[in-house]
Amino acid sequence: MAADPTGTRFALRAADVSAEITEVGAALRALRVGSVDLVPDYPDDAPTPAASGIVLVPWPNRVRDGRWEDDGELRQLAITEPKLGNASHGLLRFASYRVEEQTDAALTLRADVVPQTGYPYHLATRVTYRLGERGIRVTHEITNIGDGDAPVALGTHPYFRISDVDTADLSLQVEARTWFRLDDQSIPVAEESLDDEHDLRTPRRVGDLSLDVAFAGLPRRDGRIHAHLIAPDGRRLTVWAGEGFEYVQVFTTDRFPGHDLAVAIEPMTAPADAFNSGRSLRRLAPGESWTLEWGADLVG
Repeated sequence: MAADPTGTRFALRAADVSAEITEVGAALRALRVGSVDLVPDYPDDAPTPAASGIVLVPWPNRVRDGRWEDDGELRQLAITEPKLGNASHGLLRFASYRVEEQTDAALTLRADVVPQTGYPYHLATRVTYRLGERGIRVTHEITNIGDGDAPVALGTHPYFRISDVDTADLSLQVEARTWFRLDDQSIPVAEESLDDEHDLRTPRRVGDLSLDVAFAGLPRRDGRIHAHLIAPDGRRLTVWAGEGFEYVQVFTTDRFPGHDLAVAIEPMTAPADAFNSGRSLRRLAPGESWTLEWGADLVG
């Protein structure tokens, strides 16, 4: 039997909630509340499709041409998105994480970003998945264990659904005031006020949308930003993110295996190409750590 391309799968369960996390990319592969699946499944013999559920570090989204200037020194990352010529989704997308701690309802995985071509910094990263009453809470910790002030941003790439409703018939709500216009490399060129196409403050049917867009200007309630997938009967899958997360990327695709339509709701601490724009990019001093939290809950 061939090896699972997503590595070991770690099962979590607490009362009516269960989840599955992969070794490769520390990805959220499954989440279920009661009989409702909240993450689209994919074949057992397939690698993680469309970055489903992975951790994006030390940058989310893209770096234009994989090239960036680091305190006056030009650095060149590997081009991992050949179609657009960018470095995409960080340096741990295909890394095998190690288990640090596991209980029935929680799992902590860790992996290092080691110094390499285009990124000469050393980071220790840790991610903890913990089940709650109606969903999951995810905690990330990044520590600079090398020399020099390390530029860091973080994102995550979960896809969501409410499995007893066709994804096209769910409504999407993102509480944002601005969006980023992209060029032909999918790199932001302007932050703009919402237009009719990108205004999701009032819920809109997912089947009517075609998006690969980052949003900003999200208001905070109790220290969190929010996005929602809403079923016709009023049930709501809420994706929330705590301090440090300032942006949400929304991506819809008809190329997720086994599903006519899939939607990713991606909390990010910085938009695409932050290594060049500097926007919301954080520099961690040697020994400094950064802790971030986000989660998803089914309500109703």
